[in-house]
Amino acid sequence: MTEQVRLLPLPFSNNHQGKPRRIGVEIELSGLELNELAELVAKELGLSTEQKGRYDLRLTGDLAGDWVVELDFHLLKELGKTEQDPGSLSQSAEQLLASLASQLVPLELVSPPLPFERLKDIEHIIDRLQQQGAKGSSDEFQNAFGLQLNPEIPSKDPAVLLRFLQAFVCLHDWLLQQEQIDVTRRLTSYINPYPKDYQKLILAPDYQPDLTQLIDDYLTHNPTRNRALDCLPLFMELDESRVKAAVKDELVKARPTFHYRLPSSEIQLAGWGLHRAWNGWIKVEQLVANPDQLSACAAAYLELLNKPLGKFLQDWPHQLEQQWLNR
Repeated sequence: MTEQVRLLPLPFSNNHQGKPRRIGVEIELSGLELNELAELVAKELGLSTEQKGRYDLRLTGDLAGDWVVELDFHLLKELGKTEQDPGSLSQSAEQLLASLASQLVPLELVSPPLPFERLKDIEHIIDRLQQQGAKGSSDEFQNAFGLQLNPEIPSKDPAVLLRFLQAFVCLHDWLLQQEQIDVTRRLTSYINPYPKDYQKLILAPDYQPDLTQLIDDYLTHNPTRNRALDCLPLFMELDESRVKAAVKDELVKARPTFHYRLPSSEIQLAGWGLHRAWNGWIKVEQLVANPDQLSACAAAYLELLNKPLGKFLQDWPHQLEQQWLNR
């Protein structure tokens, strides 16, 4: 059972439209069958199941929107939407691919955008999945499963968006330490940090970009979804043509959210729950909400980055906790 840890509140309660912010949650796991996962969540929330494909289910009836239960494998999901003749070569190929995928590819549960007070539903679902034997990233060496958060932005102001990027850069190493990311997930490219040159660029005190420059600089240094904090969906929402000109990836979907990819899914561990990833993210938002504190923290971290062996000789996460996170 997940220990009852308080989910810290959002420092910015409203989104860019002045409405209460919502958060999407994505959990990768194994240990259950696709239909078993869908039935468990549907029963927990009183929803109906709708088959979109052989590897893609929708849970309908939630006022917040549809939940998605799927195999996290784009090619197989596309094959699963087509009719196959029994005994055909294409069916045999799909069955072989599905068999291989079951050993390597996680199931994924994707929530609709939820108001903060409904994040407790995610914690309840995690409890139920743990009881049913769900497995996470460190359960098998080949697993590299994540828990991803998609919090709506509080503002489209480029100065505010920049502060989020700066705060995340400053907290990245501390978050990595808090999350206790397992070896396999660290070895993948899924949660790469921002390049050092980009970190230095955005932390510089004279860097005050308008939205166009903010997006262009991000795309120059980060033309990929594989970042611990992926801003491609956000920038696709704000300037679709600009992002599409730089990134040829059909999996990038526009949405007015940050895409926080760093946390691991460790659903098989007692005491693990949404609270660990969520409360880490809230530390980012708390620093954003205090511009003077963020400015001082960014200056100290930039100084560290500019030293040849700065990060190797100084315990930045400890300094961060002592000087900025515990105030």
